[in-house]
Amino acid sequence: MTPTRPATAKQAPAKFLTNEHVFLTGATGFVGQAVLERLLSTYPDTRISILVRGKGSQTGEGRLQNLMRKPVFKNWIEKVGEATAMAEVAKRVSVVEGSLGNVGTLPSDIDIVIHGASTVSFDPPIDEAFDTNVGGGLGVYGALLSSGSDPHVVHVSTAYVQGIRKGIAPEASLTHTVDWETEYAAAKSARERVEFESRQPEALREQLAKARARHGKTGPQAVSQFAELARQDWVRERLVDYGRMRAESLGWTDVYTLTKAFSERVAETRWAQAGHRLSIVRPSIIESSLHHPYPGWIDGFKVADPLILAYGRGQLPDFPGLPDSVLDVIPVDYVVNAILAAAATTADPANPKYYHVSSGKTNPLPFHKMHEQVYDYFTANPVPDAKGDIRVPKWRFPGGQRVERELAKRENQADRAERLIYRLPTTPRTRGWLDRVKSGQHELEILRGYTNLYRAYVQTEIIFDDTNTRALNASIPAKLQLDRGFDLTAIDWDDYLQKVHFPAITTLTRAFANRPQAKPKGAQLLPARTDVVAVFDLEGTVLESNLVKQYLQLWSSTVPRAKVAHDLGNFAFSLRRYVMAERRDRGEFIRTFMRRYEGFKVSDIQRQVRGSFGRAMMRRALPEALQRVQEHRAAGHHTILVTGTIDLMVQPFLPYFDEVVAGSMHEVNGVLTGYLADPPLVDEARAAWLRNYAATNDYDLSKSYGYGDSHADLVWLQLVGNPTAVNPDLQLYRHAQEKRWNIVDWKKGATVHPSSAPVVSELPSIPKGSDQGSDAASDRATTSHGV
Repeated sequence: MTPTRPATAKQAPAKFLTNEHVFLTGATGFVGQAVLERLLSTYPDTRISILVRGKGSQTGEGRLQNLMRKPVFKNWIEKVGEATAMAEVAKRVSVVEGSLGNVGTLPSDIDIVIHGASTVSFDPPIDEAFDTNVGGGLGVYGALLSSGSDPHVVHVSTAYVQGIRKGIAPEASLTHTVDWETEYAAAKSARERVEFESRQPEALREQLAKARARHGKTGPQAVSQFAELARQDWVRERLVDYGRMRAESLGWTDVYTLTKAFSERVAETRWAQAGHRLSIVRPSIIESSLHHPYPGWIDGFKVADPLILAYGRGQLPDFPGLPDSVLDVIPVDYVVNAILAAAATTADPANPKYYHVSSGKTNPLPFHKMHEQVYDYFTANPVPDAKGDIRVPKWRFPGGQRVERELAKRENQADRAERLIYRLPTTPRTRGWLDRVKSGQHELEILRGYTNLYRAYVQTEIIFDDTNTRALNASIPAKLQLDRGFDLTAIDWDDYLQKVHFPAITTLTRAFANRPQAKPKGAQLLPARTDVVAVFDLEGTVLESNLVKQYLQLWSSTVPRAKVAHDLGNFAFSLRRYVMAERRDRGEFIRTFMRRYEGFKVSDIQRQVRGSFGRAMMRRALPEALQRVQEHRAAGHHTILVTGTIDLMVQPFLPYFDEVVAGSMHEVNGVLTGYLADPPLVDEARAAWLRNYAATNDYDLSKSYGYGDSHADLVWLQLVGNPTAVNPDLQLYRHAQEKRWNIVDWKKGATVHPSSAPVVSELPSIPKGSDQGSDAASDRATTSHGV
């Protein structure tokens, strides 16, 4: 249906920029890039100063050079030639090094200001939103007043500053009576108040309890670190909630629109009321270009795009939008043309002008029509996944309350499933179950986030009056309308969405998706170097066994028949105590369990290690682990086996590592007392040992390698640049996924390529029944104190 053209207010014939000096903020942002490109390509006699802050070691000038490599400038550079384009930039564009909060000294000959810099997030922490949007406005207008310039300022805002309301919103100054200065002061102090609140005993006690429950096995310092990270996350979430709720309580959708409204007040009170010219341009939802610099240009995903793409991926089975509400979308080139047309008008200092650059009144796009467009597009162009093409759902628009109830129900089900999985033994199957639950939770988080974020925009009943904007467009000569105009009635939504916008954002998605993926670290050839270590845990990583299995193997070979029933009963009685100790602290478990060795003769253990026990240990060795050890040794890496078990039991592994670090037990007259000679070398103790070892021996941990299977290994694995989780328990598996560590499953009996490592059958033999052997210290593994 062709939209009707509403009556247009009269406007004087358009003027265009000629040789003005334009000061532009937000030049590196989406709209700012497009404005800068338009000035360079279409208004050749203008001079441009851009406010750019340095980033890291890069100066503002360096960022300008990088900016010119962006796709938005491609057509202009190709048209005039790269050399000419760079010469034009050098001649016409000047960088003002500074930020919104510290603009610095501005030139005194500025004719036009286009102030478009702002936060690009709907829900930042309240203090950050106010600092950027309100404090930034204060900084810019303060610097302008100090410069001596008297420019016409075009303040780029958003149509959604009108807040939560119904009906027509006029192109005029906002009518609220909120004291923006009081709100600004409260927002700036919010972080101090929340930081204080987060340090109260009740809050800290809760964070510590959660950290201990999840990370207790990693050690007390790690628990403290995770608790502090959780406190910081809580502070941020609290400040986000502060902003969201304060905005809603004052009648705005979110803290972004609230602070943009206050930013308009800053422009009015600090600039217009001081007798200077001001125009405020309020775009609605800005999306990809219709014509210029080419159809479909977009710089990253914008407001509606994450919602569109999540739908295409099948992640939004339904959505709490009102089917008859208007999704007010505008192409970015229309916004830029309107900004520059407004900048060239003869502004009256006593009467600021307001422009809604929006489509909802003149050429509305109902939300149900937008859904039909997206459904048709992704039905014809489905997004592929591992199982084939994704079929998108047909939304029923059941209403916000029903969607909320269903979402809460699914979230509770997923949380219960996760808790159940963590109670099960760790196997590849349970890790697969956890993956599926986490994937489902991720999709629910997406749905929850989009529901909270977009609810106000897809349930809105506000219509933005565009009388001034249509009059401004009508003043542009007919011959220039296609290039410089912004006639909303000229947009064919079917054509724009199906042929321009949807292909643009899905192409961008594929561009990201088709980037070469890094191979898992374990699959890469190891670089030859001698300044790194490769540290391997024993149980669960190199050996498919644990302390309990090792003890039972030794006990069964040495226990007198008369003590079997007693020892088995005692073991069964103590089992729950061992399990609870293991869950709390790995070191506590080792201390507790190793007491069972009280009374064992050292000579008996040595004999068993040389015989049946040693052979059983090697049968349980993981061939892929030993292969990886050999690969590290072939690359010149110093290989170390580190274990919490005692040195007597790791003798079979001495030939395969450059160094073996194990604990030892106190003995009297060749009999073990059940006490460890040294604290267990686990979790934080192992991390401290590794830091000291690397520093003492000049090894580079940032390039080194670590292999562990337990959550208790987390703290020392984090020290190396190349950590690998081997057959990980669920807690380590979860962390490894979050940090994108390499994750491998090494299985007993797996095939090892004979050209790269010895297979288990080729390991040095341990003679059966041999009683020969030395008790000398040289035959023992290195202890933690011996390193």
